[in-house]
Amino acid sequence: MFSLLKDHPFAVEAFFEQSYVLSFAAPKEALQKLIPECLSLDTHDDKWAFIAVAMVQTKGLRPKGFPAFMGNGFFLIGYRIFVKYISKEGRRLRGLYILGSETDKKKMEFLGNVFTHYHYKKTNIQQTIKDDVVHIADDASGLSVNINTRDTNVSLPLYSPFADWKEARRFAGPLPFTFSYNPGKKNVLIVEGVREHWIPKPIEVISHIIPFVENLHIKGLILANAFVIKDIPYYWKKGRTESWTAR
Repeated sequence: MFSLLKDHPFAVEAFFEQSYVLSFAAPKEALQKLIPECLSLDTHDDKWAFIAVAMVQTKGLRPKGFPAFMGNGFFLIGYRIFVKYISKEGRRLRGLYILGSETDKKKMEFLGNVFTHYHYKKTNIQQTIKDDVVHIADDASGLSVNINTRDTNVSLPLYSPFADWKEARRFAGPLPFTFSYNPGKKNVLIVEGVREHWIPKPIEVISHIIPFVENLHIKGLILANAFVIKDIPYYWKKGRTESWTAR
């Protein structure tokens, strides 16, 4: 019964006040070992694969249909790999595979680990804004990200594999689907997200120290793009499970 609860058993909605997403590129061979057998990497130029770090301030997070006053606000950080999955019907789905998640509230850590497979951990995340610079930090883990939100003429990060921001936006996230995998049962859990008015705006990352990513020891990792979106209603449909065989 407990394992069934983890399969995203009901729809969830929230309001994203802002979401900062940094995507890092690495040679695809370096990320292949981090995803399960049912998924393939979503690549650029058949060379680069991507890890995204999403830092999101939410409010009103609650089961879909519940009144807003019953929702809760959390700061969330998600570490995800861009992947593809071919469904039993032969549909090719673009989505994300979750490596880990962090939150600023013990309540979200508990509920997130009851109802999802996203590996939530409570950390000391703090967000401050001064002179148009957003500082997101965790004094316990050493995470520190500084983002310039003032500049409207932002260049792509140095060494980015993308030719322009239009090309980079394809890997801005979040993507329509999130996948989890039970290797014992060979079951794939598919959770579909629904959003409106999703217009990512390029941002400049002044500096970043992200221990979770650094501790993966990925060779050749480079910052590929960074975007922000604000004031977005969002919801996740109830998860659905299907069996997987190599195809």
